[in-house]
Amino acid sequence: MANRAASRFSTVGASATYAVFDQVAALRAQGVEVLDLGGGEPDFDTPEHIVDEAVGALHDGFTHYTPSRGVPALLQAVADKLAKDNGVLVDPASGVVVTPSAKHALFAALMTVLDPGDELLVPTPSWVSYTAMARLIGAQPVQVALDGANGFRITRELLEQHVSPRTKALLVNSPNNPTGRALTLEEARAVSQFAAEHDVLLIADEIYEKILYDGTEHLSLASLSCCADRTITVNGFSKGYAMTGWRLGYAAGPTDLMAQLLKVAQHTVGCAGSFVQRAGVAALTGPQEPVQEMARAYAARRDLVVSGLNSLPGVACSPPDGAFYAFADIRATDFPDAATFTQWLLRETGVALMPGTAFGPGGEGYVRLSFATSPRVLREAVERMGRALGGRA
Repeated sequence: MANRAASRFSTVGASATYAVFDQVAALRAQGVEVLDLGGGEPDFDTPEHIVDEAVGALHDGFTHYTPSRGVPALLQAVADKLAKDNGVLVDPASGVVVTPSAKHALFAALMTVLDPGDELLVPTPSWVSYTAMARLIGAQPVQVALDGANGFRITRELLEQHVSPRTKALLVNSPNNPTGRALTLEEARAVSQFAAEHDVLLIADEIYEKILYDGTEHLSLASLSCCADRTITVNGFSKGYAMTGWRLGYAAGPTDLMAQLLKVAQHTVGCAGSFVQRAGVAALTGPQEPVQEMARAYAARRDLVVSGLNSLPGVACSPPDGAFYAFADIRATDFPDAATFTQWLLRETGVALMPGTAFGPGGEGYVRLSFATSPRVLREAVERMGRALGGRA
């Protein structure tokens, strides 16, 4: 039978992260004890005051459709948060769209700005879904490989090497998944100057902004005056507030772009969950101490993991600025590539990591380890890795 699926899927592969999840699940079904450090989900429970608000909304009968843009209280809370925390000014009535997850906000943003044949610049290593989303829309992702020797920094020179007359947008993720790097002011200025000169739109994925270390401050591209009218900022509640299963996010930006993005929301999902939006209001306007406590816990885990990785033969790891991933350099080991390393490690030790190649050019020779799990599991994982690698020396 002829292939009945749309041709666009010929250029889109399955998610590399979900492939690891499936492999881990299969091994566990066989009775194998696997320490899964491949995922990207907080292991904390959602803060209680957020849960209480959602339960209250359910009991109040707040279970029906909401306006596609979002409930007014959440739109206002998002606008207030952006102004206070990020220096980004948007009109809550016309510059914000609430979505069921930041992932959908990203897809909607790309759908809003990209036509078939347009090019999207994606600095890599980067989250696995960026390029797939662009291809599903019919656009062409152009991967800009960052250099680990330069700390995976975005430079004007690299961007200029990849721009073309078809370049429509540039996607920047900070703090970055998988590298954990946070955008510096120097990089932001390089991005803004490049975007202005080439009239390129910017998509800023800021989902990890609440998880930062060593006094690092988050910098929003839209806070720069030259970027405000060309940037769609995407964020959500999954990482900072431990609300992955709630599926709640938002996009914010210039009114003209948000008017079109709203159409994407209306004709795909309609609206985000009503009671979930009430929980989002509680998250943004309620106590922030739980978020800060989680960030402190991640910082202690980061130090544990980075120290442990740097003690392993052939492995080197710089401390990440943010997020909850360690991106370790394994090029000094005797493995030919990252995929071979991670498959050997899973087979020999039951420790699941992500190969850096899953995140695009620039990722070869690296592996991503998530430390969004208990210190006990992290210690055990590093010990297993040490025994296995030591046995090869």
